Amino acid sequence: MYNTDLPSRNDLPSSAQLLRSTLVAAVVAVVLLVTIVMPAEYAIDPTGAGRLLGLTEMGEIKEQLAEEAAADEAAQLVSIQSFGGESATQPTEPPSQTAALPEPSAQPKAVEPALAPAAEPEWQDQVRVVLAPGEGAEFKLTMEEGAVARFSWVSVSGPINYDTHGDGNGQSISYEKGRDVLENEGELRAAFTGNHGWFFRNRNSTDITLVLRTYGDYGELKRAM
Repeated sequence: MYNTDLPSRNDLPSSAQLLRSTLVAAVVAVVLLVTIVMPAEYAIDPTGAGRLLGLTEMGEIKEQLAEEAAADEAAQLVSIQSFGGESATQPTEPPSQTAALPEPSAQPKAVEPALAPAAEPEWQDQVRVVLAPGEGAEFKLTMEEGAVARFSWVSVSGPINYDTHGDGNGQSISYEKGRDVLENEGELRAAFTGNHGWFFRNRNSTDITLVLRTYGDYGELKRAM
């Protein structure tokens, strides 16, 4: 039986070669950490490469989800503490024994004709999506700077968390955030050219149905996730 010859001392890498390989590996690890890991996990992008690769937005969404989870835990803790405390009841006053005397009749006022209700806007786009517990969805409008879009959305069977934001050309903005909201409507004015819209998250224990309607000065309505 033949065994492979052991390597000689000359075949083994020198200390300088090992040190150089270690330094190269450390530099590569630092580059990957700064350009990929930090933007994708923590939304920290010191070089701007994460924004170009689309990783910074992923990190922002992860940070937002972490903040929502922490807020939910804090709200549940407060609810448990409130439930365990004693509640004091205020004594009710006995009803008055004297009945109110009828006031003298006044001259009848002229009835003004009721104004006709404003016509509902003709929506340009409408989407309906069912979100399972913990599931999220993002919808965005492609808009030019200064463009205005009218929107209306409603969450059926339970409230929802939302974040109205925009991004594009290396810029990002958060217009409005809300928790446990059933519906919302208004105008969305683009602060810059890019994608502007909403991120929704179902924090209920049951499915909910989200209906989003939009119209206005925008290119298209698309679902990002």
